[in-house]
Amino acid sequence: MSMDYFSLDAMRQSHPGWKLLSSPHAPLVAHFFYRVFLEPNVRDISRVELVAKLEDALFEIRETLGADAFPQSPTAYLDDWSDEEHAWLHKSYPPGYDEPQYDLTPAAEKAVRWLESLSERTFVGTESRLMTVFELLRQIVENSTDDPVVRIQDLLRRKEEIEAEMVRVQNGDWTRLSGARLKDRFQQMSDTARQLLSDFREVEQNFHRLDRDTRRKIVLWDGTKAELLEQVFGETDSIESSDQGQTFRAFWEFLMAPDRQQELSRLVHLAFELARRESLDPDSRLKRLHHDWLEAGEHALKTVSLLSEQLRRFLDDEVWLENRRIVDLLKDIEAKAVILDGQFPPGTFMEMDLPSYDIELAMERTLYTALRRPVVDSHIVPHEEIEVDVTALFNQVTVDKGILRGRVERALIMHSNVTLGELVLENPLEQGLAELVAYLAIASEGEESGHSFFVDIDEDVQDLVPLDQEKGVLRRARIPRVTFHRR
Repeated sequence: MSMDYFSLDAMRQSHPGWKLLSSPHAPLVAHFFYRVFLEPNVRDISRVELVAKLEDALFEIRETLGADAFPQSPTAYLDDWSDEEHAWLHKSYPPGYDEPQYDLTPAAEKAVRWLESLSERTFVGTESRLMTVFELLRQIVENSTDDPVVRIQDLLRRKEEIEAEMVRVQNGDWTRLSGARLKDRFQQMSDTARQLLSDFREVEQNFHRLDRDTRRKIVLWDGTKAELLEQVFGETDSIESSDQGQTFRAFWEFLMAPDRQQELSRLVHLAFELARRESLDPDSRLKRLHHDWLEAGEHALKTVSLLSEQLRRFLDDEVWLENRRIVDLLKDIEAKAVILDGQFPPGTFMEMDLPSYDIELAMERTLYTALRRPVVDSHIVPHEEIEVDVTALFNQVTVDKGILRGRVERALIMHSNVTLGELVLENPLEQGLAELVAYLAIASEGEESGHSFFVDIDEDVQDLVPLDQEKGVLRRARIPRVTFHRR
């Protein structure tokens, strides 16, 4: 960005973050956004819940400033903050929700975080940041060389340093982190973790913008499907191949590795144990930082899934070919709706019939029929003890379908589709044929199951799936090809 006068003046008039800082309601907006979204790290709050929280915040302020402070209703403030002029809240209707959901825009989050950084800090650590700079420079230099000799020399030097440190540890000569140095690293870790969450919001906004532009193109498109798909896929590839898209994909693949998740959980737990031992008071919310990253990443990936679903619906629209006149009328209505976005007609413009009720008369009910009480003889006649083999009762196999669905969903995060054979090779069957039958039951549940994936079963192609190994013999089952597709 150019920092000349005219560029800055244009930003002052158009940038949502600058508008928030210069707004007369900036203290209310920043206080409310920080308390509701940033401090608890919450995303996608429903309108009803957000209105209730804003009403509580306004009530607290009016108790001090008087009843005339901030005279508008909470719904009016939310509508202002989410319109195109302010753009501080992102308003959307995710699949499965009947009411709008709200989230902070990246510009609003940056403005509130900047206000947070203005407060005076009682402790400013510098050592951890200096070490981070040195470590990043070392990775840049060592991992970017094309000369294998230089790379081997660097590895040998690190090996010598590690061996020398091992000798010092064996002799009891090493320095533990404690006090200020430990607090310095906790602060650096906390700032970096929160910055990652802010970056996720910006990535998600880029995907939202692509999704919105794609929907507009589909509504207003007059050309062929091939031309539209070429444009849409070109824009999708440009985002995924950009520097931001590549780093996001690398981060997500790194975080989704099970061993990395276990290692991160272990390190977080041990770090908090050390902080407790040194009488530090770190933010307890940092214990969930890896879960917060996963939730934020899933939000961004769900936006991409919505784009794929929109394209699939467009391709499956048989009405486009069967009845062109109806499609043209619908496109004309949708085009006018896009042009008149936010301009509601005055007065009553839609009527709905009142709900009707089924009436059941009292005489239509059946008469009460008394039940016969069975006679129970509680006297047990003793018999001789009989040996009964009860091992069959303990050999029952119960398959948890929830675990199997989770395996399918995790596989579809990395791939757009996966066959049942590939899934079994990656996650071998632990309960044999019963587990395989459970997979097939999940595949046959249909569209109304509410899964985040859909299934295609090809009876013409057969797959061999390994079941188990008994007495040195590998048993396999021949099944139709079952393919899970990401929605």
